[in-house]
Amino acid sequence: MQIYKSLIKRHLRSLSHDRAELNIFNEWCLNKKVATLKQKIVNNEILYGLIGLFLFCYVFQVFFYLRFMLKTATHKAPHNHNTSIPVSVIICAHNEADNLERYLPSILNQDYPDFQVVVVNDCSSDDTEMVLAQFKTNHDNLYYTTIPTGKKFIHGKKLAITLGVKAAQHKHLLFTDADCQPTSGKWLQLMANQFNEEKEIVIGHGRYHSNKSLINLFTRFETFWNAVQYFGFTLRKQPFMAVGRNMAYKKELFEKSEIFRRHLMLASGDDDLLINACATKKNTAIVLHPDGQTASAAPGSFRDWFDRKSRHLTTSPHYSARIKFWLIAEPITRQLFWLLTLCSLFFPIFAAYSLAIFASRMILQYIILAKAARRMGEGRLYLYTILLDVITPMLLGTVWIVNIISPNKTKWK
Repeated sequence: MQIYKSLIKRHLRSLSHDRAELNIFNEWCLNKKVATLKQKIVNNEILYGLIGLFLFCYVFQVFFYLRFMLKTATHKAPHNHNTSIPVSVIICAHNEADNLERYLPSILNQDYPDFQVVVVNDCSSDDTEMVLAQFKTNHDNLYYTTIPTGKKFIHGKKLAITLGVKAAQHKHLLFTDADCQPTSGKWLQLMANQFNEEKEIVIGHGRYHSNKSLINLFTRFETFWNAVQYFGFTLRKQPFMAVGRNMAYKKELFEKSEIFRRHLMLASGDDDLLINACATKKNTAIVLHPDGQTASAAPGSFRDWFDRKSRHLTTSPHYSARIKFWLIAEPITRQLFWLLTLCSLFFPIFAAYSLAIFASRMILQYIILAKAARRMGEGRLYLYTILLDVITPMLLGTVWIVNIISPNKTKWK
């Protein structure tokens, strides 16, 4: 009997131990299930967050193209007839003897009744003075002045422009560079036609000549895309940028503004600073017509492009907060959109949907850029969008970072 009692107690102790072990096992399983569930929730939150970010970038990109870029692509120039307005064409030249000899005749011989050409020889050490003197003998509408070479002070292009404006005889000023050639004999007329009592600033397109190099393709595409962008902003009554290769404004606008005096030592900004200081919702017009443009040689190397873009970006801190938001948000959302599209390819369940969304954005982009290219005479440059769309923001971001960590330049040539 004693043996039975001992066996029963031992069995009860065993059952109690097994029950404890079972409870521990059940608790471990429960904890594991809870941990797994929590991990799934976290993973789902991350996944849904990435999906939301992807859709946000898509919506932003589509909105940006429909609001700004499409405006350029569908723009129709108003029919103004102000061909009798006297105009002064101002050119700043630093060691540009060869370019002046090659391109100045196409400016002096424009099909326009009343205009003057003012060339400011900015401290040139080549034959610029001699070339200008030779042209002067055959063209009464040419005036030139010279800034002597000196080491007393370093100045940028703004000083030369200021002297050119003071020397101008007429109230309407048209600016280009010594290395630029008008695309037709109607260039001056098409630009001047946009002036009226309301329009005080005219923004034109400055394209680059084409060749077969990769840097030329990239530069022409980046210039074309930027032009479609800032033309679109102007048409949406938010002008912020122009190119000094092809822009015009009334002399009184320059004289009223002291923007050059405040930023005389900036390497760039003879165009953007004035636009940001003087352009309003109503006083700025654009010219898209292929005959109303200028063309010049593109940078011959990536280093040359980098230096030019670096000088140009020195003025970007002076843009308004609203313009800065658009100019920063667009390339960031574009890069994220590309990155998230590539990441989605690793998830078959989402790949088809993301690729469809990606394709719809690219189709919209191609349609808008193709229409803009036809209006601006840029041929089939838009075809390279899919190759350069993702590269361009990365390179511009690199230039922006370098500008932050390195001092600004003051020399414009």
